[in-house]
Amino acid sequence: MNNEALCGAPRFHVPPCQSISAQSSNNGKRIHRFIYMALGIIASFVVLVVGLVIVVCQKKMKGVRNENVVAVRTVERVTYYELMEATNGYNDSNVLGVGSFGVVYKGVLEDGRNIAVKVFKLQQEEFHSTFEAECKVLCNIRHRNLTKVLSCCSNPDFKALVLEYMPNGSFEKWLYSENHFLDMKQRLDIMIDVASALEYLHHNCSTPVVHCDLKPSNVLLDEHMIAHVSDFGIAKLLSSDDGVLHTRTLATLGYIAPEYGSEGLVSTRCDVYSYGIMLFEAFTRKKPDSEMFFGNVSLRSWVQESLPNRVIDVIDAELVAPSEANFSANVKCLSSIMELALNCSVETPVERMNMKDVHLALHKIKLLLLTN
Repeated sequence: MNNEALCGAPRFHVPPCQSISAQSSNNGKRIHRFIYMALGIIASFVVLVVGLVIVVCQKKMKGVRNENVVAVRTVERVTYYELMEATNGYNDSNVLGVGSFGVVYKGVLEDGRNIAVKVFKLQQEEFHSTFEAECKVLCNIRHRNLTKVLSCCSNPDFKALVLEYMPNGSFEKWLYSENHFLDMKQRLDIMIDVASALEYLHHNCSTPVVHCDLKPSNVLLDEHMIAHVSDFGIAKLLSSDDGVLHTRTLATLGYIAPEYGSEGLVSTRCDVYSYGIMLFEAFTRKKPDSEMFFGNVSLRSWVQESLPNRVIDVIDAELVAPSEANFSANVKCLSSIMELALNCSVETPVERMNMKDVHLALHKIKLLLLTN
């Protein structure tokens, strides 16, 4: 009874015994079945382990991302009172610069980081739009040669941007201060940085950006003397690379393109014109609104008259000296820079170079300078 393995002759009413070969076959089937079951169990175990590893890694990565988000949000949630403490109550001793649209203060956050706080003037409606324009532009652009916005603080009576602090101040400070000096290569490097930023704004953004107020005081230098274009208060967004729009907002006289000043026409070519004037200024150390320029004489015409044989007469005297061994080669580089500035500041917009070509030309001039 219940002995299912019992076998024998039919007369005993039990199943017949299988042959040895049949038993071997059954044993083989049982072994194969066992192997398949074992492999299935092992595979399930491996899948389970891999799944657990993935889940753990995802949790860790999520934790890292959450830490980053918290860090960013901590900066973005800076309050008016935190900025008040960081700037010592917006003390005059913390003022870094004063412009048409606001005052920039140096501040120190609780974690010890230095920041720059740009507080906007709100007496007129145009200053509200300036804050909105700068936020709109800067929240969507990222480039090593643009000033980074860390946060903003806005309420009906107060609007400010929290910016990355630039310890070496503005290009203008270095260019005209008696306590600072920039050699030829340093000035060229700064102008290459500015050209790189403008190339990005004009040609590599989903919506082209026109800075509209390019000048040495709006170019800031970090601890490594890398230039960062700043102050996008009157910047404009275009619909395309060749887009043109009208504006009633005027930029700084001397740097403003003719079509911008007379008709309010804004395009990327306006920045190219301003860049050309700034290129003149960087190597002549003369401001476009200097008293020496009046009537029909401008910084551009003054430089143009010196080319090609008397460029040394208009170049900053501290840059080159006739006694230098590579004097002729340096003068040749300076002539190339002035020619480039002339091509940027042509009166007719369509005849001006674009910033891609300007950037490339400057790198070629730098290579020539380094091989002297």
